[in-house]
Amino acid sequence: MFFYSPSFLCFIIPALILGFIAQMMVKSKFNQYARVRTMRGMTGAQAAREILDSNGLYDVTVQETQGFLSDHYDPRSRTLRLSPDVARAPSVSAVGVAAHEAGHALQHADGYMPLQLRSFMVPAVQVGSWLGPLVIISGIFLELLFQLTSLGMAIAWFGVGLYALIAIFALITLPVELNASARAKKLLYQYNIVDRQELNGVNSVLNAAAWTYVVAAIAALLELARWIFVLTARRD
Repeated sequence: MFFYSPSFLCFIIPALILGFIAQMMVKSKFNQYARVRTMRGMTGAQAAREILDSNGLYDVTVQETQGFLSDHYDPRSRTLRLSPDVARAPSVSAVGVAAHEAGHALQHADGYMPLQLRSFMVPAVQVGSWLGPLVIISGIFLELLFQLTSLGMAIAWFGVGLYALIAIFALITLPVELNASARAKKLLYQYNIVDRQELNGVNSVLNAAAWTYVVAAIAALLELARWIFVLTARRD
């Protein structure tokens, strides 16, 4: 059956392994530099607030949210939400992550095109993430059970198109996240929130985080390739 075909081992297992390694790297680097206090003793929330105010973004709210590394910027409500380990801590890790999220707010204010495109795609991606595989499987079952080969394969390929939105979204996310990190590093040093040595720690934390987005893009492409492989093999 296609659910347990060799394609699962070839395409999905590598993605799972890469994802696990990337997550371990992020946690390791964050925990390492969470023990290093910044020279100014500024918390993540304070660092984010200083960056936002220095760029005229007084209307962007900084709030605390629950969870570990659940930090994110919400462009709809113009709210920067920071986890307790980031909002309250005066550490290199905390100011690095907070500045990264502030970087997203700056992107939003600047009309950064990849961010706008990613925000525009969110509703379609949310639908495609769960509907795509269901449509693919439905098409294959139509072919298997009812011998509706043309209709079944057409439906299955439509599902692949829906799932492709996830891969496109993951690829668009890469420049968004890399640009936010670049802004964070520049502004933290420019506003004297960290010194040169502490900036090296920020680099380590944000570079490790960047790998999670690279791996997410690879995983999305591998999953897309798997479905294309499955449907192409059925046609032969």
